[in-house]
Amino acid sequence: MIDGDTNIFSNLAGANSRLEYVVGKTKDLWQRGANKRTKIIVICVLIISGLFYLYAVKPPSNFPINTLIAVKEDQNLEQVAQDLVERHVVRNKAAMILITRLYKKDKSIFSGDYLFKKSENLFGVIRRLSTGEFGLEPVKIRVKEGSTVEDIANVLSKKMLKFNKELFLRMASKNEGYLFPDTYYFLPNAPESQIVDSMKDNFYKHYKEIEDQVKDTQYSVHDIVTLASIVELEAHKFEDRRKIAGVLYNRLKLGMPLQVDVSFVYIMGKGTFDITKEDLKHDSLYNTYVHKGLPPGPIGSPSMDSLKAVVNPVKSKWLFYLADKRGVTHYSSTYKEHLRKKRLYIDNRN
Repeated sequence: MIDGDTNIFSNLAGANSRLEYVVGKTKDLWQRGANKRTKIIVICVLIISGLFYLYAVKPPSNFPINTLIAVKEDQNLEQVAQDLVERHVVRNKAAMILITRLYKKDKSIFSGDYLFKKSENLFGVIRRLSTGEFGLEPVKIRVKEGSTVEDIANVLSKKMLKFNKELFLRMASKNEGYLFPDTYYFLPNAPESQIVDSMKDNFYKHYKEIEDQVKDTQYSVHDIVTLASIVELEAHKFEDRRKIAGVLYNRLKLGMPLQVDVSFVYIMGKGTFDITKEDLKHDSLYNTYVHKGLPPGPIGSPSMDSLKAVVNPVKSKWLFYLADKRGVTHYSSTYKEHLRKKRLYIDNRN
């Protein structure tokens, strides 16, 4: 019995060892297979993630940097996404809609103009739209003394990102001379009407300084601004502007044509030394050689300096003046004296 039992236990022990061996092998094979499956899954996830980034999340190569992107108030998410795809802000319409809804931002998109100073990926764009981060900063606009509305429009065209030059000119042309020369700060999407109104308001704010003095003259506000716009271009120094204003008043009182060359800058863009005899016959109401009195309106935006000079002219008997090529102004009471100075300071200079 003892020998038989021993054999039985020996057989059981051997079977158990073989079973453990098989289980061990099976476990090892399963772990090896699991590692391979995990690697495959990870690789697939990485590939899918990479493709999703490349075709949906990554900014388009032609992303519109420093360009205003409008999101209209009446647009739904699908329309916004379609517009952004067409404007090259995002790559994939469906991806934007999906991500926006997953983050529950589809009901919180702010309408308005957005400015991107650098490329933004899909998540960055959605964040900007859902928080109303427009990215707009005031633009510095310098309107120089003597600028015409055309000059101002050209400056704005270069600086403002949402600017309609034709519309501005239609609004501003009737305000020639009343768009005060100064430094302004406008948002890049400021409407043309706001720009015109701001410059006009600035003019009238400054005009209050001389309002009482204008009332003491026989001239209207329009006359004063028109005369100041001429003086602005005729001289740079305040005292010369006062003297020239006095000369022009003397000519107006005597019914003499003003004969100012700077009006040709306004008419045809020509300065004193470029004007021809034919130009002097040009039939424009702004030609002060052909038409007596003041021109119909200002020929630019006068500075406060010129406005003050016109209401504080130097009283004299001078009827003529000329500026030599060094910018020095010479005054005369008679035409004979004027011709002599012309020969001396202009004709004889090389």
